[in-house]
Amino acid sequence: MTQRDRIVVGVDGSENSAHALAWAFEEAKLRKATLEPVMVWSYPAYVLPPDGMILTETVEAVQKREQVRFDDALKAVMVANDPDVKVVPSLREGPTARELLDHAKGATLLVIGSRGRGGFASLILGSVSSQCVHHAPCPVVVIPPSEKTDG
Repeated sequence: MTQRDRIVVGVDGSENSAHALAWAFEEAKLRKATLEPVMVWSYPAYVLPPDGMILTETVEAVQKREQVRFDDALKAVMVANDPDVKVVPSLREGPTARELLDHAKGATLLVIGSRGRGGFASLILGSVSSQCVHHAPCPVVVIPPSEKTDG
């Protein structure tokens, strides 16, 4: 039995990552590859309430919230379950670029949006995308924002 190709795709809940996930899903269908969506989160997460005090959520609370966000992002794109596409999602904690690059070892392809939830919407490539392009252990496809996406 031959091993299926692996297509890893970064997911962060942004509109741009939804386009990357949709593209990767179609590519996995064409290649009959395993699709591995990866969402990365990090701790601590700071919340600034109205009274100005900084509160820190527990690790469990952040992980649970990120799992819900990840599940929602996957459902929004992969509504129709295709039996030809095996989907193996992975929620990982750590620095985003490092975790994506680590997960992409041995993959056929790494798919990422040109930029995610970061604050510099005017940049063509976000910092994570740039790091992945320069250090990936496999070919990388960078999905640009759709014409509907601001920026």
